[in-house]
Amino acid sequence: MSLEQHYTAILGQLGEDVTREGLLDTPKRAAKAMQYLCKGYQQTLEEVTNGALFSSDNSEMVLVKNIELYSLCEHHILPFIGKAHVAYLPNGKVLGLSKVARIVDMYARRLQIQENLTREIAEAVQQVTDAAGVAVVIEAQHMCMMMRGVEKQNSSMVTSVMLGQFRENAATRSEFLGLVK
Repeated sequence: MSLEQHYTAILGQLGEDVTREGLLDTPKRAAKAMQYLCKGYQQTLEEVTNGALFSSDNSEMVLVKNIELYSLCEHHILPFIGKAHVAYLPNGKVLGLSKVARIVDMYARRLQIQENLTREIAEAVQQVTDAAGVAVVIEAQHMCMMMRGVEKQNSSMVTSVMLGQFRENAATRSEFLGLVK
């Protein structure tokens, strides 16, 4: 059974008339949308970074702030939407700027929980750059908490992962957290 056929069955189970005009192409569109929203499964770290690692004497913090992210929670398949702040301390190599955002997107475009997403991004940046430290903070709003359940419209969740010098050195961690405030 194709993804499109599954969506037809789901709509029918919800009590919809799947033959009505407004729903005729919905299963096809929904299947296509879901494949796009979960395209991270078809990507690898090597593909998204595409060798964009460059020699550099810089050992100061590199920070990419406010990277918007869109993901689906693995518990309800509802969106969570937010922003990621990603920093690393170069150790002879810097990563092309857009590649940091591409790493965020690759992991966000999988069924996720925010806690794991934060760690996956940090570990991927560490793996690619061999940095002296990596820090990631994500702040997101979860539709599974806003649209259903407790229905708290103004809630957001903040997660962080600190690796290497960001974990071991309080001054480095404080500098990062001050910059992302």
